[in-house]
Amino acid sequence: MLRLRTFRPTNDKIVKIQLHPTHPWLVTADASDHVSVWNWEHRQVIYELKAGGVDERRLVGAKLEKLAEGESEPKGKPTEAMRGGSVKQVDFYDDDVRFWQLWHNRSAAAEAPSAVNHVTSAFSSPAPATKGRHFLVICCENKAIFLDLVTMRGRDVPKQELDNKSLLCMEFLSRSAGGDAPLVAFGGSDGVIRVLSMITWKLVRRYTGGHKGSISCLMTFMASSGEALLISGASDGLLILWSADHGHDSRELVPKLTIKAHDGGVVAVELSRVIGGAPQLITIGADKTLAIWDTISFKELRRIKPVPKLACHSVASWCHPRAPNLDILTCVKDSHIWAIEHPTYSALTRPLCELSSLVPPQVLAPNKKLRVWVYCMVAHPLQPHLVATGTNIGVIVSEFDARSLPAVAALPTPVGSREHSAVYVVERELKLLNFQLSSTANPSLGSNGSLSETGRFRGDSLEPLHVKQIKKHISTPVPHDSYSVLSISSSGKYLAIVWPDIPYFSIYKVSDWSIVDSGSARLLAWDTCRDRFALLESSLPPRIPVILKGGSSRKAKEAAAAAAQAAAAAASAASTANVQLRILLDDGTSNVYMRSIGGRSDPVIGLHGGALLGVAYRTSRRISPVAATAISTVQSMPLSGFGSSGLSSFTTIEDGFSSYRSPAEETPQNFQLYSWETFEPVGGLLPQPEWTAWDQTVEYCAFGYQQYIVISSLRPQYRYLGDVAIPHATGAVWHRRQLFVATPTTIECVFVDAGVAPIDIVTRKKKEEMKLKEAHARAVAEHGELALITVDGPHTVTTERTALRPPMLQVVRLASFLHPPSVPPFLTLPKQYKGDGDDSALQREMEERKTNEVAVGGGGVSVAMTRFPAEQRRPVGPLIVVGVRDGVLWLIDRYMCAHALSLSHPGIRCRCLAAYGDAVSAVKWASRLAREHHDDLAQFMLGMGYATEALHLPGISKRLEFDLAMQSNDLKRALQCLLTMSNSRDIKQDTTGLNLNDILSLTTKKENILDAVQGIVKFAKEFLDLVDAADATAQADIAREALKRLALAGSMKGALQGHELRGLALRLANHGELTQLNVLVNNLISVGLGREAAFAAAVLGDNALMEKAWQDTGMLAEAVLHAHAHGRPTLKTLVQAWNKMLQKEIEHAPSTKTDAAAAFLASLEEPKLTSLAEAGKKLPIEILPPGMASLSALVSVQKKPVPAILQGSQQQQQQQQQQPGKPLLLEAPATATATTTAPSDSSEATAAEANNPSSSTTNPGPILQEDATKEPDIQEIPVPVPVPVPVTTSPLTTD
Repeated sequence: MLRLRTFRPTNDKIVKIQLHPTHPWLVTADASDHVSVWNWEHRQVIYELKAGGVDERRLVGAKLEKLAEGESEPKGKPTEAMRGGSVKQVDFYDDDVRFWQLWHNRSAAAEAPSAVNHVTSAFSSPAPATKGRHFLVICCENKAIFLDLVTMRGRDVPKQELDNKSLLCMEFLSRSAGGDAPLVAFGGSDGVIRVLSMITWKLVRRYTGGHKGSISCLMTFMASSGEALLISGASDGLLILWSADHGHDSRELVPKLTIKAHDGGVVAVELSRVIGGAPQLITIGADKTLAIWDTISFKELRRIKPVPKLACHSVASWCHPRAPNLDILTCVKDSHIWAIEHPTYSALTRPLCELSSLVPPQVLAPNKKLRVWVYCMVAHPLQPHLVATGTNIGVIVSEFDARSLPAVAALPTPVGSREHSAVYVVERELKLLNFQLSSTANPSLGSNGSLSETGRFRGDSLEPLHVKQIKKHISTPVPHDSYSVLSISSSGKYLAIVWPDIPYFSIYKVSDWSIVDSGSARLLAWDTCRDRFALLESSLPPRIPVILKGGSSRKAKEAAAAAAQAAAAAASAASTANVQLRILLDDGTSNVYMRSIGGRSDPVIGLHGGALLGVAYRTSRRISPVAATAISTVQSMPLSGFGSSGLSSFTTIEDGFSSYRSPAEETPQNFQLYSWETFEPVGGLLPQPEWTAWDQTVEYCAFGYQQYIVISSLRPQYRYLGDVAIPHATGAVWHRRQLFVATPTTIECVFVDAGVAPIDIVTRKKKEEMKLKEAHARAVAEHGELALITVDGPHTVTTERTALRPPMLQVVRLASFLHPPSVPPFLTLPKQYKGDGDDSALQREMEERKTNEVAVGGGGVSVAMTRFPAEQRRPVGPLIVVGVRDGVLWLIDRYMCAHALSLSHPGIRCRCLAAYGDAVSAVKWASRLAREHHDDLAQFMLGMGYATEALHLPGISKRLEFDLAMQSNDLKRALQCLLTMSNSRDIKQDTTGLNLNDILSLTTKKENILDAVQGIVKFAKEFLDLVDAADATAQADIAREALKRLALAGSMKGALQGHELRGLALRLANHGELTQLNVLVNNLISVGLGREAAFAAAVLGDNALMEKAWQDTGMLAEAVLHAHAHGRPTLKTLVQAWNKMLQKEIEHAPSTKTDAAAAFLASLEEPKLTSLAEAGKKLPIEILPPGMASLSALVSVQKKPVPAILQGSQQQQQQQQQQPGKPLLLEAPATATATTTAPSDSSEATAAEANNPSSSTTNPGPILQEDATKEPDIQEIPVPVPVPVPVTTSPLTTD
């Protein structure tokens, strides 16, 4: 249960310490008066200063500020240059500190039965007083230092401005009227309390006539009557009560009540909240006593000496569910944190932990005689599981089982009732808590959406909802008062209470609260489908002896050894325990129907209920020396448990309720799921979760781990959906597809949808087939063989597209401790402040902010301007999440008070309704949400599977509307969205004949067409997707409209990409739009897109048009290939034109510059000339298809038939012995084994020709004069000319 959260070593002892309520900040002051602000979560130092002396950095900074403000010569000695003296107190002050101070005082006063109606824990948040600044306030003996941690600007108030009296303590006051907020009260050495305004920095009032000695402590609290009070303790041993309500304008205030509290002086005072009673005051004095006082009669309730012979220096009110009877923590100068059990009854003092065991061993290793001494202690005001202590070796932040939850369980609400119930355990009493919203017209119920008087949407306010709650006593007694865990069966008829420290369990029948089953067990888990449960049987372990105070004595050591032996015996007993299954029948009896589940021999350490039973086993793992030291220390702690328990409440045996492990330790695979029906394992081993949550509909489950939550779907089969990074979650509750999660600092909502996977489609088809077979079987059973007779008639086939949808997980934070962020002061506040008009300025600013957050729609409906509401206030301490009832999220805290979180903000309400399955109501509620957030809401509804309903949102964009229409198969609306987005609504049927000449001669009408074409090009992919969707659902009209516009865009050069044009051609041919396809080909030819035009012509099946596409666009190589493959009569003409083009390219080839050496070397490689007459000849270049005769007038030599084996060698010989004067022929023999070499750029055309049955594959294309396995370099062929002739061919034919 105990573990070290963080540790910071220091060189000097820490004498003052304080925690910030909402930020992970900790301020300390050591014995040398060095003040340090430390982020204990990230282990970083935020700020350090030397408060006792003169901090040179602050002094230099103050001088630079004055120089920047224009003051050349400082007037007098700056306050930063004054020595502060001894640091007496350190604290934080900002809006968070102010709010939670008020909340703490008010909630404690509201517990009293005599509390007036307006004193409740739910109150309006006060106006921001610090404007986003976070003050570090240091009370020194000679001055008070106010340092803003945001701007790092400070202000020092010397004691000369406070009547020149030393400052010994301070407290922040909460004002109810006037313009002097915020206020801080300082206790002086003369017994006078002086109040300073943090706005004007002037002394505003004094509390005089009370103390005769120096004041040592101050504290504010609220009486049950609602009056704000200030109490002070001094060295004269007196407690004096003052009025802290400054409604009157008196400058001198006299005491209301004086009490003699301690002999020798009051050291500290603390307020303790009591469940169901008035708050109490706790004081510690120099006389080594601790006194408890009633705040109504102010009589002494109890006085004890927590630790003999040692005086307490720190005290804190504590309320942790793991130790329900420990209400007070205190520290003396030793190494323990002491806890007081039942302070007003038995008042037993027990050591909560021994801090030496939490310190890392390497700190104590250099000096074995070094002991840990505690000098100060503070409990976290909002997270009771955190306790910080200042010691002689550093700061220790301890954590006490953050996963423990209050002993309360919510009962099912009857249908139609607005009153909800929960049962809880306090000490040895079973009580019933009835709670409901105080007003039925609350906007959270969805009854109205009107504006409040301030123009603010009521459901969007930051003020908590008012709850009416009544606590009733149940006559049935509870056998134990130790830590208990409550749970409810699936039907809500039975309540289970487990005391794991005893160990013992009881099953109560809710109708009459009779016990139906009980026994010895440490763990219990319910089935979510039936009233049956599993429990871990456990025998009673030997009792651990109590260690007397003074743990260093010989008896204490003997008792520690006995405690270790008892813990080992308990561990051995737990290892032999079995998991037993029991069922509760309708007559209220409990029956065992499975003695032991699971065949593993490992001891069970955890049970988790749900649709499947989860069992966690202890696996053997290596324990680090640090963990071993901690375990041995904790097992030997002087604790005997509570309520006559045999096993210590703070033992480290892994019982499922102990502290979670360090994140550095590897999580073992030790968690197995079992079926409740067959008792067989389901799946493999998993890491053990800290908690599990199962949906009531058995569709989803969540496993909580230390740093994340794993969410899975269960139907049609188990499928992992994802994990959400919500660390340290303590519990969660499902509400359909909403998972409400509680963490120590926040309340989160996770919206979950499994999406649509392929397995879902297969399962749906199988279910439909099964339904058809069942219907067929029923028909045969009813009507016999006549049912098999069918009559053929016209059938209308409706094809439904089922689109896959990925899983969706969206996290929304509903509540936290943090105050809503405000604008930093350097942006809003002027340099000088007026005390008189500041309050009205704050009110005006708040009213303007409230008005700006809403807009009024038609009919007076308020419209929320934010996507999500501002974070609400999370209740303090560990919480039980009850769930959503009456449209609000209910929570119950450690003090057994119900809290309601509003879900009425339209951004949240719409999502909750959609997740619940009521998408129609979600669309109706969207009218209260600003339209700029409708796209985000529509995306959420699309992820939830409500694309059709999301189309009705009025503020969605056209682009999203198209996606939604496609998802919902509303193709007609999708077409209209595309026409609007592409600006092509006015395209007529005859516009597809737009050619190049029309484009070049633009008119006004054709300019509009050109704009439409640009829009079509932008959304070409969407148009093609729409055509495919229309084809799949047999909506030809929509496909034709889209194709018509695509054809228009395809007629313009460069508008569409090649793949888009080819896809368009295929779709036109598929729809039989041959006329438009023919027009498209002609337009593509006119704009010079030869390849695309040829592909379209190939799809059309027109060889002449395809040849024209190649020829008219200058792609003669492709035209020759096409004519040769299809035996076209125009082959010779095309070859001549192609060769002429090549000859022309050779003649006009640019000359390259070469030097003399390169020209000489090149001439050596050229062929020799036989005569001078051959020097002036340039033979024509001819590239012919295979088998085609030469086009030259010269007569070519007849070739004798040669066997195919010698053909390749003869070709090489012929190439070397070619006679001069004969034209150069780049030709390959037309053999049957020739390999086809197709041009790369005409791959689409040749593919189309291959599909044409008229295509010939005998002579596939021209092959260069070389064997088929090697492509020759044309320039390497010896040509008998006097100069080298560069032969250039198109890359289309030599690839």
